[in-house]
Amino acid sequence: MEEEQRRRPGPAHAMLFPFPCAGHINPTLRLAELLHARGVYVTFVNTEHNHARLRRGGRGRGDQGSFRFEAVPDGLSDEDRAAPDSTVRLYLSLRRSCGAPLVALARRLGGGEVPPVTCVVVSGLVSFALDAAEEIGVPAFVLWGTSACGFLGTLRLRELRQRGYTPLKDESWLTNGYLDTPIDWIAGMPPVRLGDISSFVRTLDPHCFALRVEEGEANSCARARGVILNTFERLEPDVLAALRDEFPRVYTIGPLSGAAATTHQHLSLWEEDAECVSWLDAQAPGSVLYVSFGSLAVLSAAQAEELAWGLAATRRPFLWAVRPGLVAGARGGADALPEGALAAAVGRCFVAEWCAQEQVLRHRAVGGFLTHSGWNSTAESIRAGVPMLCWPGFADQYINCRYACEEWGVGIRLDEALRRDRVAARVEELMGDSDAAREMRRRAAAWKAAAEAATAPGGSSRDSLAGLVEELRWLGLGDAGTGALATADDAPPGTARGGL
Repeated sequence: MEEEQRRRPGPAHAMLFPFPCAGHINPTLRLAELLHARGVYVTFVNTEHNHARLRRGGRGRGDQGSFRFEAVPDGLSDEDRAAPDSTVRLYLSLRRSCGAPLVALARRLGGGEVPPVTCVVVSGLVSFALDAAEEIGVPAFVLWGTSACGFLGTLRLRELRQRGYTPLKDESWLTNGYLDTPIDWIAGMPPVRLGDISSFVRTLDPHCFALRVEEGEANSCARARGVILNTFERLEPDVLAALRDEFPRVYTIGPLSGAAATTHQHLSLWEEDAECVSWLDAQAPGSVLYVSFGSLAVLSAAQAEELAWGLAATRRPFLWAVRPGLVAGARGGADALPEGALAAAVGRCFVAEWCAQEQVLRHRAVGGFLTHSGWNSTAESIRAGVPMLCWPGFADQYINCRYACEEWGVGIRLDEALRRDRVAARVEELMGDSDAAREMRRRAAAWKAAAEAATAPGGSSRDSLAGLVEELRWLGLGDAGTGALATADDAPPGTARGGL
């Protein structure tokens, strides 16, 4: 009788574990909400540090039936968290100390009224969790947090290195035009500049740690049962076709900012300023430039000064999210910016430490977005129909910028070296009433409609999500936790094998 009980099919139970930073937590939480809304039992795993941080700030609710939160240690000391290279230290610490707790948690979850874990879903940068999934005998899926073009570019970093494109010979190659070298051999991608593919090609170090990490993490996705992308079919068709030649299951379920009708949980690592929305309410439609550089970017004091004076010179209203640490050595908010620039823009600027970005981008007053071109921000801007002024600086941000400006026609690139006069000029190009600006707004509206269609009933992302859920349910019919899981060849007719 006990053996019969153990083998009885139960519900699909997905254990989700993102890399512990905002850019990974937020899309993973959205995916968790979507799976839960479709009957999948969900356990969302934070690190103990972030779990405590969220609880102290009153953000994130407790367990709610079949949607539960758990935490595992990250192994990082307070000294490590305060170090300039804290993200690198966190990555290494997780690899050393987090695998065994994840395995122990997954095994513990199968007791009592909680069904056994039937799959693990991880974000990028935590490929060690694939080993944990293998140890407990369940399949793993990777939610890769970039665009499809960003994922493809990262997959090709190894070949770029093998072909001798990177590392660079010396610092002069950063400015002598070498980064403009055309790369026209990546299947699924139009000819692009070498420098557009990723920030990691800019290294002079033949043993560059970041380059090797990106290579390894992207290529480790081949070990997963499926890859999940926050994009939609119409946005990146050629890239997705190329990826499906390498990965048997690619699920396109984005944009995640529009895929969930309601928010089950809210896990912002910073307290959001509600007053900024009231300020937006008082502004004219389409008049405000929203400025945010995400959760990790760091500006020098000189860069912040040029941006602030450039924005002040536009005479246009702007809302700027200045989180703690955005400006090196400075606190967040207005204290991090030059007083003179803010005084010059008094009455038409609002500086917040952090904003509810999706809400801000959807606000009728927002007509443009000055962004670092991180994929979450880019996808949210596309979903909201807001044109972008792009200032990339790290990882996949360069290829996102290239596609936004040249493939999708919804962006303008800001000069890499910030000068206040050029900032003001570019803002005017984006927000003005020229033919080019009006055409950009028209294209942004068209892509917004396409994104809405993708997540609506019958849309490509809605269908792909249904295929993913069907796959998870089929896996739940196996002997969860014992390694005796259904294989692709055992799947019933209609089970997704390419994401649709």
